[in-house]
Amino acid sequence: MLLSTEVKTATTLDLLAVLVGSKRTAATLLRNSGGSLFHLLHQEPGHQHGALCAQEGHSYTSRALVRLQAAKELTTRSVSEQLMRGDALTSPALVREYLTHRLAGYGHEVFMMLAVDASNRVIAIEEMFRGTLTQTSVYPREVLKAALRLNASALIFAHNHPSGTPEPSRADELLTQTLKQALSLVDVKVLDHFIVAGTKTLSFAERGLL
Repeated sequence: MLLSTEVKTATTLDLLAVLVGSKRTAATLLRNSGGSLFHLLHQEPGHQHGALCAQEGHSYTSRALVRLQAAKELTTRSVSEQLMRGDALTSPALVREYLTHRLAGYGHEVFMMLAVDASNRVIAIEEMFRGTLTQTSVYPREVLKAALRLNASALIFAHNHPSGTPEPSRADELLTQTLKQALSLVDVKVLDHFIVAGTKTLSFAERGLL
């Protein structure tokens, strides 16, 4: 068991063992994730289950994976809390960090939005639509309704590319322009649209696509 004074100097394996209960399980998890802690924490929950069940009991495996997912969720919520206390326009790195924690690892596309008030504070984060490995259907009417319900002054959109490349498709660009035009009718701005692919993110605003 690690002492609190040893946590910062402990190895990744030791820290992971604290979460999942044993070094053997921790080593198996890391090995099955190619040695990448990021991939381990951001893969979908069921990915590791089969490999661990062959070595550990089913209930032990389930507890270990629940602890791991709980740690990841706490990290995501911590970043979300910081994001909702600050200025979204002056904290692009924090926005990217949150979106990476939230969207990386999904095996299907997810489209979400961050609602921003007149002071550029994030007031709500909502997952709007889920799709398949390569696409998701986004309905501008539903986005418009959500923006009005939240009394948002502006929106930031984000979706993931499970394929691993953050490059926008022509459909992504057309959707963004459609949403921007629809929202302008009710005086709601589109500040950015991010694409998340693993550890990589792409900003439409930085690319001049808005």
